[in-house]
Amino acid sequence: MADSWSWFPALAVGVSLLKCLFIGGYRSTDFEVHRNWLAITHSLPVSRWYYENTSEWTLDYPPLFAWFEFALSHAAQHFDSDMLVVEKLNYSSPAAVLFQRLSVIFTDLLFIFAARECCRCVQEQKGSRDVLNQPPFILATLLLWNFGLLIVDHIHFQYNGFLFGFLLLSVAKHLQSRHLQGALLFVVLLNLKHIYLYVAPAYGIYLLRSYCFTQDNKDGSVRWSSFSPLRLFALGGIVVSVCALSFGPFIVTGQLPQVLSRLFPFKRGLCHAYWAPNIWALYNVLDKSLTTLSETLNITALILSSSLKVWFFLKNFFFPGVRLKLLEEAELPRASMTGGLVQEFQHSVLPSVSPFITLVCTLLAILPALASIWWRPRGARGFLRCLLLCALASFIFGWHVHEKAVLIAILPLRSANDTSSNISRCR
Repeated sequence: MADSWSWFPALAVGVSLLKCLFIGGYRSTDFEVHRNWLAITHSLPVSRWYYENTSEWTLDYPPLFAWFEFALSHAAQHFDSDMLVVEKLNYSSPAAVLFQRLSVIFTDLLFIFAARECCRCVQEQKGSRDVLNQPPFILATLLLWNFGLLIVDHIHFQYNGFLFGFLLLSVAKHLQSRHLQGALLFVVLLNLKHIYLYVAPAYGIYLLRSYCFTQDNKDGSVRWSSFSPLRLFALGGIVVSVCALSFGPFIVTGQLPQVLSRLFPFKRGLCHAYWAPNIWALYNVLDKSLTTLSETLNITALILSSSLKVWFFLKNFFFPGVRLKLLEEAELPRASMTGGLVQEFQHSVLPSVSPFITLVCTLLAILPALASIWWRPRGARGFLRCLLLCALASFIFGWHVHEKAVLIAILPLRSANDTSSNISRCR
């Protein structure tokens, strides 16, 4: 099989060269976000990283990603040291642009390696010499040339390819039955970007059921007597060790509450400024429509008219000296979630949604998938499907979901499609 993989380097080099074409192109505010984080981690002591607010783009990723930015900043100083000054807001010299663009392309090497590992878990079709019809080639093309990832990372500007490299490599390790390595990679990923908590339930239930319980009954149900405390302690040790290394310095200095407030800013509101096409977008549209409809039909005026008749009767009878002050139309409550801003808002007609409600909805949505891999694990195939469903459920019902978060479901979907019927024991 190794001799037939000469096409993979060509795919990887080709997409890397395409990324280079975007270096001087459009970039979003996330370019300044990451430049500011480079400046914060390079110029300030660790004790100030999560307190610095000179820029509106404050550091709000987990500590391990902050250390990643710290490492990048030492390379950045050889390109343009001015980009590492916190006070230089919206700084974008040609050298700074070149470095940040190249840093994304370079760290994408992890994604390329992870894609190859996933492709090795897919069987080739025997008897077919057409590379274009081989499942490994199809999967590699769908992963490496994913158009959404190209837009988000190399035009919009982020490091999602680097992060998805950890996710895909973790999935590949589980497909290879190297569960401790897969767990380690996923915990590292969580400490790089906590949005992957969306799929953490799939990992937790799968590892508990398929790794900590070593045997099944004949009907496929769990054999409780096969539980291995040693394996559970090994998994727990991995989680505690990585989190201690990531959060330890901030726990020791008493900064953990500040760090958590940055990681989970619930005051940003139910929806992102760029709405994810999920259930809450439909909910907002319905609320806005009902608000507009009530104004169109002048329901408020009808209610006020009836109330005024009663009021004037009571006022003249009991309170002849009291005067009525009416609200102007501009003072009436309106739905404000369509302003394109990241902020809290209240719905005008429908009940407002709290973070707790979104959590409950998400848990209810993923519960069937979790129950399925517990009672009927179905190996790595069941794990992949559960991971996909957890990602989709979190995207549909989550709090403050960005539209690009759908990539967390799209990329595993590529792997799930190609491994569902062609999965093999990876080498």
